[in-house]
Amino acid sequence: MLFDTHVHLNAEQFEEDRAEVIKRAQEEGVEYMVVVGFDEKTIRGALEIAEENKKIYAAVGWHPVDAIEMTDQHLHWLEELASHPKVVALGEMGLDYHWDKSPKDIQKDVFRKQIRLAKKVNLPIIIHNREASQDIVDILKEEEAGKVGGIMHCFSGSVEIAKACLEMNFHISFGGPVTFKNAKKPKEVAVEVPLDRLLIETDCPYLSPHPYRGKRNEPAYVSLVAQQIADLKGMSLEQLAKQTTENAKKLFNIL
Repeated sequence: MLFDTHVHLNAEQFEEDRAEVIKRAQEEGVEYMVVVGFDEKTIRGALEIAEENKKIYAAVGWHPVDAIEMTDQHLHWLEELASHPKVVALGEMGLDYHWDKSPKDIQKDVFRKQIRLAKKVNLPIIIHNREASQDIVDILKEEEAGKVGGIMHCFSGSVEIAKACLEMNFHISFGGPVTFKNAKKPKEVAVEVPLDRLLIETDCPYLSPHPYRGKRNEPAYVSLVAQQIADLKGMSLEQLAKQTTENAKKLFNIL
């Protein structure tokens, strides 16, 4: 039983065969998924998929790359959606210094607003971090984000950054990159993260694990991420799957 904590089944890459992709995942033992929406269109898509599938849930938030487009009305909408029975987290949110579409000060402001909203509605948060680790950690500390906790999604930072996030009540989630042969850092971090704070994901259709690197990713492949981490931890795939599923269900308050 596997739980893919971060999928984008709402992406256009799945428009032609979404039902088949979901079926393949279920056949591979992926029982639960969270579809992540990060702007108006993808949020609506995430909710639609979650409403149609019993064990698929939704996360709603505003992506840092598009921070410049978020309005107060959008924030109010996110607050309304927080009470939806299938919404289990706010996000993805955070900082992205790779692309320069949204100025850093606007990204930070939008990030802070969403953390404050998460504390108000008492939902965990899903963090997107690209080339902004220290600023992310600083803002999480300043905003006392540990009160709701959440996920460092597709973690690519150092052991030190991971430990700082763990201290603030966050889970560390690994995706396809942990399976790459040259991925020394994610493997080191995966070894260090305590079992009860570990999560797995695909971030599909992006970041396909080995041996599918460069091809469209899909939730069925989360078993490859789980197997890699199980090998690193010296445990069975079944043990790793059981633990990470329990962790996700507890974090997302799924009974």
